[in-house]
Amino acid sequence: MKTLPARFVLATFNRDKARELEALLAVPGLTLVALADFPGAIAPEETGATLLDNALLKAEAAARHTGMAAIADDTGLEVDALDGAPGAHAARFAGPQASYADNVRLLLARLEGVEPARRGARFRTLCVAVFPDGSRIVGEGVLEGRISREPRGTQGFGYDPVFELPERGRTLAEMTAAEKNALSHRGRAARALADALRAG
Repeated sequence: MKTLPARFVLATFNRDKARELEALLAVPGLTLVALADFPGAIAPEETGATLLDNALLKAEAAARHTGMAAIADDTGLEVDALDGAPGAHAARFAGPQASYADNVRLLLARLEGVEPARRGARFRTLCVAVFPDGSRIVGEGVLEGRISREPRGTQGFGYDPVFELPERGRTLAEMTAAEKNALSHRGRAARALADALRAG
């Protein structure tokens, strides 16, 4: 059984993502430290072809810079009518410096005229822990839904205002943080990772 370190660096500068992960990774005795607390830390370019590649790039870079075990995640949005795009490039769909709103506008433009039955989509998150000895633990979470015709709601971030859960009739941005965390892709991936960390 692996002896877990008491402290992990959380390999993200995205405050929204960090807030969600801190709430989700509630493992007794585990402390998460922000990467921004380490002078000179920078986010690596996410050049991986897959979500796992990008999550590992971030976690391994943070581990090298800090000398600590690191946790990172990467999330993709797979839209059926777009043959799985934007996929691993969801955060940069509208360009390297794209805002959340830029990405949402481009997505809705690409889906103009597409009927609800063909607007199926899923969020997929890979959450990884990387240790100084090079070993890793991976958790995955998937959430099925569809892309709404227009943004709704003010909670959450990213594509949440247009990612609708048909059985609930609401987008993720119309849910409270607690509701979203209970069912979201990131919640599922983080809980899978937390379970693996508890198991040692």
